[in-house]
Amino acid sequence: MSARRGSSNQDPEPPPLTRWHESLYPVDLLLLHAAPIYYGVGVPPGDGSPVLMIPGFLHSDFYLVILHAWLQRSGYQPYYSGINLNAECPDLLVKNQLDPLIDQARKDTHKKIHLIGHSLGGIIARSIAAQRPADIASIITLGSPFPGGAVHHSVLRDSEVVRRFIQGQHGGSVRTECYTDRCQCDFMKSLHRGVPRHIPYTAVFTKNDGIVDWKSCRTGNPQIDVEVTGTHAGLAFNPSVYSTIALRLARK
Repeated sequence: MSARRGSSNQDPEPPPLTRWHESLYPVDLLLLHAAPIYYGVGVPPGDGSPVLMIPGFLHSDFYLVILHAWLQRSGYQPYYSGINLNAECPDLLVKNQLDPLIDQARKDTHKKIHLIGHSLGGIIARSIAAQRPADIASIITLGSPFPGGAVHHSVLRDSEVVRRFIQGQHGGSVRTECYTDRCQCDFMKSLHRGVPRHIPYTAVFTKNDGIVDWKSCRTGNPQIDVEVTGTHAGLAFNPSVYSTIALRLARK
């Protein structure tokens, strides 16, 4: 297993995160529909491999409908996560919902599965890869911070509300430190172990990110890190992201 692939501790303190430009995410969507990559130009043909898409914090599979359709047109077998709202204990989410889905995808296709996760979905993807490396073909994370990365204060506030809700729903089955990097659940332990080095990994980030500190979304390895322009919210339908996904999924 590798150590955590995170940003260097030498990075300067990030500026305060602002969210106003996140309202520009529809521009990313418009640019996607105007881009040749969206219509298959320059996209290597897929081999039918399964691709599990995991939405970000407080989002659902609906957010990834466009990506799902594009992956299917590109020759892959995309799978929705089944998440109606990503506001569950991540450890329980992986064990009760995503692990059985991965088992089914492996049974359906007889191939290892690619993971694409947006924001919190990418963190979940890294945890899955560390827990079951034999089943994972590759990982692509979109604006997904490593533990300790700065996030906008409103996201922290929402996380605290979700943490209290989860504890109320599950009681003693969820640790009091849930949704913090102090939690000792299997999910958090796997994150600290890091992504196994044999699994191809791509970490997409944007310096215009108004939700998380972009420096915490990269590994420091130029073969892994891919910078794009655009918003955090728009990474799920950013033409540069789709170009990166097309090339990385086709990489053998």
